[in-house]
Amino acid sequence: MKRIILSALFTLLMAFTLTESYACTSAIITGKLTKDGKPLLWKHRDTGELNNRIEYFKGPKYTFLALVNSPDSGGIAWTGTNNVGFSIMNTASYNLRDANDGVDDKEMDREGELMFKALGECRTIDDFEKFLKKYKKPFGVEGNFGVIDAEGGAAYFEVNNTRWEKIDVNDPKIAPQGYLVYTNHSYTGRINEGMGYIRYTAADTRIKNLIAQGGDITPRWIFNNLSRCFYHPVLDMDLKEAELGSGWFIDQDFIPRRITSASVVIKGVKKGEDPLNTVMWTILGYPPASIAVPLFVKAGENQPFFMVKGEKSNNALMCDISLKAKSKIFAIKRGNGNKYFNFGALYNKKGNGLMQRMQRAESKVFKISAEFINEHKDKEMKKEELDSFYNSLFEVIKKAY
Repeated sequence: MKRIILSALFTLLMAFTLTESYACTSAIITGKLTKDGKPLLWKHRDTGELNNRIEYFKGPKYTFLALVNSPDSGGIAWTGTNNVGFSIMNTASYNLRDANDGVDDKEMDREGELMFKALGECRTIDDFEKFLKKYKKPFGVEGNFGVIDAEGGAAYFEVNNTRWEKIDVNDPKIAPQGYLVYTNHSYTGRINEGMGYIRYTAADTRIKNLIAQGGDITPRWIFNNLSRCFYHPVLDMDLKEAELGSGWFIDQDFIPRRITSASVVIKGVKKGEDPLNTVMWTILGYPPASIAVPLFVKAGENQPFFMVKGEKSNNALMCDISLKAKSKIFAIKRGNGNKYFNFGALYNKKGNGLMQRMQRAESKVFKISAEFINEHKDKEMKKEELDSFYNSLFEVIKKAY
């Protein structure tokens, strides 16, 4: 076993010559696959800005919730859902941009601007297609945009500076099992180029295995089995089952990474249901060191105090707490030390690792939240009820740390 581990470490060390990409892992699971018939939109965000928070916005047509960078002052969203059930997220692509497209690199990376505008203007996937047709060109993007709506629509849009392709997740010829995983390459892009193939295989393998076992894909399952997945398909190794000796390993090609800033699962509604019943389950910070919280557009400005901008800081308290805990996992600061993480502090046979404590607390959060969500289905959420609900969740979260 030690020889296998050493060989794996050597392989990963050789990979350090590659440039670290700011990317993401994502999936759309249609209602055909989930047991309750509701679609799921998952984005696991990797980025250079690790301070993320939630903000409520009023767009020209619709109100919406969005994941944003804490330093930003508006106009940019990195995933979100609006009051008519339109939800959107993205992953960067590295094989889609046309060569010599004439666009300066300084004009790129505008995916967040596009999604912010779409959330304020779009109700359906058809609306999003019309939105793209009218949007100013060049787009200033190279990415995959995942979208679901309250009419049963589910699709990815592969978009570069001048054109886009719609990949319909409801099409059985494209997604025969009712889902698609996307990382940092596009299906219509240049073959065998791009990035994220190892993370793609890890996520796709986990989902396929669950389907084969007859299991149900839920937000909780996604967080535990994808957002906190330490399975490495190239090494054919799951760190939860490996003997690591010191407990340290190399942070390379796992879904949760040092540059992960959030993980979001938007649970949509079935056609005909009130789109305000959509739930935006959100983990701020490093998922193995954080806990998911349910958010609702119909709560309006009454979002949980620990998920939004603080009174004295642009940061969210939940993100600050998670990043502080994460610093003990990525504890080596000098040289290339930040490329190593203490998995033994996250997970161990005694069951008292940080990630294990987060999962137990998150189980309580899901239980408390299920009661609240059921009680307020198709109903207004009053401020005092929301305050009491989120205070109860925060007590669970505090005890976990």
